[in-house]
Amino acid sequence: MHTDSKATLVDRLAGFDRLVEVGVGNRTDVAAGLAERGRTVTATDIHERPTPSGVRFVRDDVTDPDVTLYRDAEAVYALNCPPELQRPLAEAAEAAEAACFFTTLGGDPAVVDATTETLEDETLFRVHP
Repeated sequence: MHTDSKATLVDRLAGFDRLVEVGVGNRTDVAAGLAERGRTVTATDIHERPTPSGVRFVRDDVTDPDVTLYRDAEAVYALNCPPELQRPLAEAAEAAEAACFFTTLGGDPAVVDATTETLEDETLFRVHP
């Protein structure tokens, strides 16, 4: 992700105090940027992943989520979210009554009801509850 896109995405998500990033992988820059702004961030992935200081990591599979991880979240988001994970992501957020956002790999469509917002050179999808 381009540095300007990361900063713009962090700016957009920083309006929420407690966030969960689903499928963090090796892209920890957004979670780190949010933590640097004093937000509480939990990063999840199906594989053990190192996370930056201030970001809590929990191993979880959004297709069979531990709902307690999402319970206190104000927003749940995923970066480069493939179509097959968009619905489980939206369901985890909805169960927590949290806002839900995701980006795709660019060519992938949104398969859930969502509006788009252009951030620098990135499209952010916000799922409708």
